[in-house]
Amino acid sequence: MDKSNSMKQIFLVTFFLTLSWLANGQAVDYLKDVKTEDAIIKALYEVISGEPNAPRDWDRFRFLFKPEGRLIPTRKSDTGDLTIKPLTAEEYVQLFQSRIPTGFFERELSRKSESYGTVTHAFSTYETKEKKDGPVTNRGINSIQLFKDKDRYYIVTIFWCAESMGFPLPPQYLTK
Repeated sequence: MDKSNSMKQIFLVTFFLTLSWLANGQAVDYLKDVKTEDAIIKALYEVISGEPNAPRDWDRFRFLFKPEGRLIPTRKSDTGDLTIKPLTAEEYVQLFQSRIPTGFFERELSRKSESYGTVTHAFSTYETKEKKDGPVTNRGINSIQLFKDKDRYYIVTIFWCAESMGFPLPPQYLTK
């Protein structure tokens, strides 16, 4: 083998090792988001919130979910009937793009959680705003189901209902 081929091989090995390191570095940054129940729920609220037209880190968002995970908003049909609309994480990302021009901030007000084995259920009361310091535009409850694997948590489902559906929040879900 001549010196030219040897240099090409060294370059290629170095190049692929660097790519591998960068790819793993991305996941390592997100691993802190899934180590605890508090961390994954905090990351969820952070990643969907932002100023008008500010990009969201959708890779971070996707990392929080099991591939088969679902987001399920409660909605009213055109006839006023209550219904649900199950979405994959990817479908939610596409739907959410319409909120970015106006800005969207969601923060947790309180949480009630229960865990057993691999299952955690968090009843997370939230409020939404279009501007970080703006008026509250809605409140509700995210029913978040988490799966605890060996080293991390995953979001399995988020099923939510907002006060705008006609259900005022009970006082017990507004206290920490």
